[in-house]
Amino acid sequence: MNLALFVVVFITGITLVAAAMAIAGLISPRSFNSQKGEAYECGIPTRGTSWMQFKAGYYLFAILFLMFDVETVFLFPWAVIVRDLGVAGLMSVLFFLVILAFGLAYAWRKGALEWK
Repeated sequence: MNLALFVVVFITGITLVAAAMAIAGLISPRSFNSQKGEAYECGIPTRGTSWMQFKAGYYLFAILFLMFDVETVFLFPWAVIVRDLGVAGLMSVLFFLVILAFGLAYAWRKGALEWK
């Protein structure tokens, strides 16, 4: 890759971002209202404190969802070029799927997929 091209693209990117931020700062409306600092949830005023505890199971369930969502992101490019990779590509993806299956089995055994 040509270094000069990289530098030009990098400087152009920084310039465009800086220009967009400067223009947004110049033309944006400036007014302060005490209601702007309040939390907004579907038009209903909040009651009590916004900081509350929640079950760690929700967090764990979300992490497991992301893990298998990322799996599909990695499998899609492989599926597009599966014929070009041959047996070695097939074995590497099968190894990837086996590791994910072990992760799913471990989470299932620990009860992470049960909604309580």
